[in-house]
Amino acid sequence: MYTMVKKSDSFSIKRWSLDDRPREKLLNKGKDVLTNAELVAILIGSGNRDESAVALSKRILSSVDNNLNAIGKLSINQLLKFKGIGEAKAVSIAAALELGRRRRIEDVAEVHKITGSNIVFEIFQPLLGELPHEEFWILYLNNANKVLTMHQLSKGGMTGTLVDVRLVLKKALETGAVALIVAHNHPSGTLKPSQADKNITEKLQQAAKSLDIKVLDHLIITEKAYFSFADEGLL
Repeated sequence: MYTMVKKSDSFSIKRWSLDDRPREKLLNKGKDVLTNAELVAILIGSGNRDESAVALSKRILSSVDNNLNAIGKLSINQLLKFKGIGEAKAVSIAAALELGRRRRIEDVAEVHKITGSNIVFEIFQPLLGELPHEEFWILYLNNANKVLTMHQLSKGGMTGTLVDVRLVLKKALETGAVALIVAHNHPSGTLKPSQADKNITEKLQQAAKSLDIKVLDHLIITEKAYFSFADEGLL
């Protein structure tokens, strides 16, 4: 007499070789040997009736061309559309990727001296590059171009954010900054500065000059590139 095996059992990770189970593989061989799909599988814990956690993870990754940054942009509702992903699993994925993003921010925040626009981009890209809305940030520097502090001035919508020059300069005086660099993102991905971008840069530069504070640059940040007012001779 044959023993019937449920379809769901055949997809269970518990039936796999110990070396093939993501959690055991991480414990025995280290996290570096795991694939992205195996790491995501650990987060979600289980798959669905038709596929294992690893197979489900591969399907999620495949939907964004195996781009982890793209997964980080998926909303909870978008993750819930995958069969086998409930609210708890979706939240686990979102939380893990957000921790990764914040770790990248802390890594680049250790850069203390600004030597060029590329350094400013390295600081702000993890913070602004993937946002669906605009944010306006300021780097406050001393006379050696070392970062004293970084400050979020405003947070806006898809097409813009408000900038209060008085608040920018108030913070500069409070921190003893002699120079500053401003940066904001364009969720649309365009690197071309708008007339409003040019106007606020000029207004800020003129106001800062009266206080002997230099505006060294204004960067527009997108996911993979940036526009520097200083590099383009607009300052």
